[in-house]
Amino acid sequence: MPYTVVIPARYGSTRLPGKPLLDIHGKPMVQHVWEQAQRSSAARVVIATDDARIVEAAESFGAEACMTRPEHPSGTDRLQQVAQELALPDHHIVVNVQGDEPLIPPQVIDQVAANLESHLQAGIATLCEEIFAIDELTSPNAVKVVRDADNMALYFSRAPVPYPRDAFMRDQDSMPTTGRWFRHIGIYAYRTEFLHRYVTWEAAPQEQLECLEQLRALHHGVGIHVEEACRRVPAGVDTDGDLAAVRAVLGGGG
Repeated sequence: MPYTVVIPARYGSTRLPGKPLLDIHGKPMVQHVWEQAQRSSAARVVIATDDARIVEAAESFGAEACMTRPEHPSGTDRLQQVAQELALPDHHIVVNVQGDEPLIPPQVIDQVAANLESHLQAGIATLCEEIFAIDELTSPNAVKVVRDADNMALYFSRAPVPYPRDAFMRDQDSMPTTGRWFRHIGIYAYRTEFLHRYVTWEAAPQEQLECLEQLRALHHGVGIHVEEACRRVPAGVDTDGDLAAVRAVLGGGG
């Protein structure tokens, strides 16, 4: 199954300006992401950016790069432009690998692409992993997903869903002893034709409230397949602390 990985890499970042080019042991962060994607079964890996400095860096380490418009409101819009410019067929699978995840396992990239190919009722495929800590369950930075019996998403939320009413009436500071909760992992597989439809839709009300793009797809009746990741997916880089942690792991200190 041939598929394409696109790595959106914006230069602008509120907390870490120039994030894709931050040095991690002599390489820019986006190079580490690209190298992980190259280890997957993808037929093609493209870095999509809005900044010539990232294009220059990508070309210096042999990556294919695509300059995209700076006004894109989301990474999904950036993917759609790449799919259009590359003239990818309607049923071609495109996997969005975030440009700030230098530790992403290649196996989960293959997993999400294969899941979309094998689930024709889904317009999107993505992944999750189980939550075991109360701090993560209650954190708005950890996006939770609820699935049906066929692993299709029912809803995504920053709130602890499903809400453990009885357990939280007794104690909101401990992980409930019954029930299972899942954190959404932000890797997506799409078909090109879906990307072309997605960018024509206005943001959904619940998407605006939760600040979660995938809710736009659910609002329009698009099925999202969600499977537990076959490998643990380390956190991406959003802060200086995250960057230090990744440097420690890649330097043999973690």
